[in-house]
Amino acid sequence: MHAGPLTIPPTLTSLASQCGCGAKIGAADLFALLGTDRPDRHPDLLVGAEHHDDAAVLHLHQGTGLIQTVDFFPPVVDDPYLFGAIAACNALSDVYAMGGQPLCCMAIVCFPTDRLPLEVLGEILRGGHDKIREAGALLVGGHSIHDERPKYGLAVSGTVDPAKIVTNRGGRPGDRLVLTKPLGTGVLITAKRKEACSEEDLSPALESMSTLNAAAAVAMREAGVLAATDVTGFGLLGHLYNLASASEVAAEVWLDRLPLFPKVQALASEGHLPGGAGRNRRWLTPYTEFDPACDPALTGVLFDPQTSGGLLLSVPPEQLAALKRELAGRQVLAAELGRLTAGRAGELRVRPEAPFPEE
Repeated sequence: MHAGPLTIPPTLTSLASQCGCGAKIGAADLFALLGTDRPDRHPDLLVGAEHHDDAAVLHLHQGTGLIQTVDFFPPVVDDPYLFGAIAACNALSDVYAMGGQPLCCMAIVCFPTDRLPLEVLGEILRGGHDKIREAGALLVGGHSIHDERPKYGLAVSGTVDPAKIVTNRGGRPGDRLVLTKPLGTGVLITAKRKEACSEEDLSPALESMSTLNAAAAVAMREAGVLAATDVTGFGLLGHLYNLASASEVAAEVWLDRLPLFPKVQALASEGHLPGGAGRNRRWLTPYTEFDPACDPALTGVLFDPQTSGGLLLSVPPEQLAALKRELAGRQVLAAELGRLTAGRAGELRVRPEAPFPEE
């Protein structure tokens, strides 16, 4: 009697048409849709949907605000444990960007139970749960459905002192822009799917994506930062546009100061940009002015959707040194890559290099 052919389950990423935060609906379409409905207002709603902030904040009682956010996406890697950890870090990041502390989480699961072993789902959940524990939060439940394309993420609740909320509308002209993780996760993930980069090339990005923004958030609070956002699916320029627009200022970015993962510039020059980068570029082109001397490969990275990216912090010049000390003391990147300026709300200018030496 002969055994039947060995059936090998598909890999996680082979079941995903797009990966990570690159799967987001384009901002232009999303904002146009949301613009057809008036956002809810209430005296206790401290941060709502008006300015496209990272999370909502509801005043519960004296000294306590409730932060609420949700985030999920398709796999960025084939390792299920690592996928769960990255997705959890990404979802928790919104709470950190608001200056808060994660409190409890509920899992969101879409999984093809007829195509992948349940042990794979178990590893995804274990990876996410470990990051929830690392954040000092609790996993209190969730919801799952059968889906041909796997997805995982979290609904997260956190707390914050209402007097210390960090939003995307506290920026002022002259503020310096500091990023806490390198850029290029979308480029690297796309190149890996095309077998244009190795596991070794991708490794630094995987480590970064599976690192919580908790330490960066503590440094942000200690330095008194008043405006911040995390950099995810809308790319650096997209999230900067939201911050500048909400703060009613313009902004400029300096290409020579961009922190990039190894190989990202070369891979971008070869065209390894995800589809989400094109959606971001089409949305932001009307608001963005590029110096003719800008490197096209680097400008492409500005639109690259980031999965579990860093915090983008807007800090007054007199607090810049203190912020860099706080970040360095926690072994967090402090890349000063631009500044806010007076000008039309949301106007973005990209220069090939900074106009002055790094402080």
